[in-house]
Amino acid sequence: MDKTTTTELEAAAFRRLVAHLQNRTDVQNIDMMNLAGFCRNCMSRWYREAAIDGGHDMTDADARTIVYGMDYAEWKAQYQTEATDAQKALYAKTHAHQS
Repeated sequence: MDKTTTTELEAAAFRRLVAHLQNRTDVQNIDMMNLAGFCRNCMSRWYREAAIDGGHDMTDADARTIVYGMDYAEWKAQYQTEATDAQKALYAKTHAHQS
């Protein structure tokens, strides 16, 4: 497979993942961090870093809007729930090596 086709397929898969996460507002970032080690904020940071590496200006807010499909503060107000003690404990346990 040539590089252009590979890039197109990777971009399509990324768009599908972003759309899936935009539709799954019930999935909390802490759950994603606990299970997979990354969340929507990580994805938006990676997107911004790739943009900057490619010579494009992008803010955290711009990147989060792309990943969340709306302003981050709006998403938090509408969909983010308070993390439970169990979620926080699992996060502390699974991310202890990052301290």
